Amino acid sequence: MAMLPGHDRYDYQPWPARRAYAWPGGARLAVYLGVNLEHFAFGEGLGAELAPGGPQPDVLNFAWRDYGNRVGAWRLLALLDELRLPATVLLNSAIYDYAPSLVAAHRARGDEIAGHGRTNSERQSVLPEAEERALIAESTEAIRRHEGRPPRGWLSPWIAESRVTPDLLAEAGYAYTLNWCADDAPIWMRTRAGRLLAIPYPQEVNDIPAIVARKDGAAAFAEMIVEDFEERLRQVEDGLPQVMGIALHPYIVGQPYRIRQLRRALAHLASRRGGVWFTTAGGVLDHVLSLPPGTVPGG
Repeated sequence: MAMLPGHDRYDYQPWPARRAYAWPGGARLAVYLGVNLEHFAFGEGLGAELAPGGPQPDVLNFAWRDYGNRVGAWRLLALLDELRLPATVLLNSAIYDYAPSLVAAHRARGDEIAGHGRTNSERQSVLPEAEERALIAESTEAIRRHEGRPPRGWLSPWIAESRVTPDLLAEAGYAYTLNWCADDAPIWMRTRAGRLLAIPYPQEVNDIPAIVARKDGAAAFAEMIVEDFEERLRQVEDGLPQVMGIALHPYIVGQPYRIRQLRRALAHLASRRGGVWFTTAGGVLDHVLSLPPGTVPGG
């Protein structure tokens, strides 16, 4: 049988063969919240659907998504403040023009701003290399201009990659990617411009696949967060550290009945603050960079 097509971004390394290390304060579990602030084109392009879309303009689904920026995101901000939890904001740069006060509110909290393309109405994986490079550059420059520094991390809209996306990210100065959900701890990836850290971003504890795709209820999603957290706390007793990401979209979890359940779940996590490191994806990067060479697989 011929060899299967592959990539050369990282090597296989079984979980039991990893080196043990700790997060700050001796914690073995790092938790971060990925808050997706997304803006969508009206009457065209991609977007999650509350109900099967009709002919454009699809007002039902556009307005459902826009609810997140107008209302849901503010409810989520209040919840983060209530529980004193940091966040990594995965930002469509179009938000700067559409809802600048929303980004300003996260900036005032000291939240990390990471790149998330221009808009989730488009997918970068279908673009020629030069156009994909321009998309990354445009989004990056908007964040640099408004935040005073460029973002260090990237999540592609729809987690869509071309074969050269990691190369383009490294060439644009990015230090980490959230696109590759292949592990429970950070790993170094190879690019033509040097190494790029892959930080786990969840495709399970993520409200889009859970609620939109699998049709889980609000209570089921909250329970998923708690169960994932408790099981990870049990697993890290073997000494191997893990990263638990929680992916949130305000137009989904910002609905009143869902945020009530989310509050229950996040309050449970926050009550264990003493033995868990609540951080940002950028905080994970900084700690990994402080570790002795060879501690984290790859690179």
